[in-house]
Amino acid sequence: MTLESRTQAVLKCTMPRFAPAALLSLALSLISYVQAAESGPRVLKDLTFLAPNRAEKLDVYLPATLTAGTLAPAVVWIHGGGWTGGTKNETRAAEICATLAAAGYVAVSIDYRLGDGAWPTNLHDCKNAVRFLRAHAAEYHIDPKRIAVAGGSAGGHLALMTGLTADQAEFEPTANATPYPGVSSQVRCIIDLYGPASLLTRLETDAKGVPNGKRKPGGDLKVFGAASIDDPVFALASPVSHVAKNAPPVLIIHGLIDGTVDIGQSWSLAGALVRKGVEHEFILVEGAGHTFDFEFWNKKSLSRDLRPVALAFLNKHLAAR
Repeated sequence: MTLESRTQAVLKCTMPRFAPAALLSLALSLISYVQAAESGPRVLKDLTFLAPNRAEKLDVYLPATLTAGTLAPAVVWIHGGGWTGGTKNETRAAEICATLAAAGYVAVSIDYRLGDGAWPTNLHDCKNAVRFLRAHAAEYHIDPKRIAVAGGSAGGHLALMTGLTADQAEFEPTANATPYPGVSSQVRCIIDLYGPASLLTRLETDAKGVPNGKRKPGGDLKVFGAASIDDPVFALASPVSHVAKNAPPVLIIHGLIDGTVDIGQSWSLAGALVRKGVEHEFILVEGAGHTFDFEFWNKKSLSRDLRPVALAFLNKHLAAR
């Protein structure tokens, strides 16, 4: 049913109860509502992107309309959950991916290996998501040269690792671990929302994000197969260990009262990017703790709307060349 026919059908049902002026106002409101609904993203749920024996899936958020003859940029979103929990169906993913799709991006929200022994399969899964977009570029009208990766918390850590170690053999899925042999995992830029960046230097904090000076494990020890919080694997799995002068641009966003990932993690990352001359932006969000999206934290509006920030960053670095 077209927009016009749907509007007429509703008006026919309501007409006896409204005066002409009120009816006109109602008609305009209905048209605006239906147009908004029709302009929302089209979501393809639970698509396979890993090896056939893997249960994890991804969701694809497609823009409502694409200009004929043009290819869209794309973004992989990686959920958080301390490497042991979380899902692609999180509210944060829906808000962020819908925002991206409304702005003309193809966005995917992914699940990945969780829990004991997940490392480095969890990283490989994220890289397979990038490869998936590149391998299915024609199907989803994606420009394979314009792909970014983003994530929050543990997803921010994995987004950083995905972008900073792209196409490095020791960090890439091979053989039966990937359906996309020979396909690149490179991305043009990275968005990191409050992700752990230096797993050997994480600190415990109070509820307001103030560090107490005590070391915090780099992650669940069992996730990384570590014997202690000083295990060398935590240096290997730390994004700061992989910052190089040719690294993709990074947008870092962190709340000033984060009680889960100490803000020093993002300061350490920013420092490493400065030392290597990597283009980046570092945004501190006043009054925000952990697990916010582009608009809300704890169901309240952020002190700053991050949608323009994220979209400006992506538009700059995913522009057609």
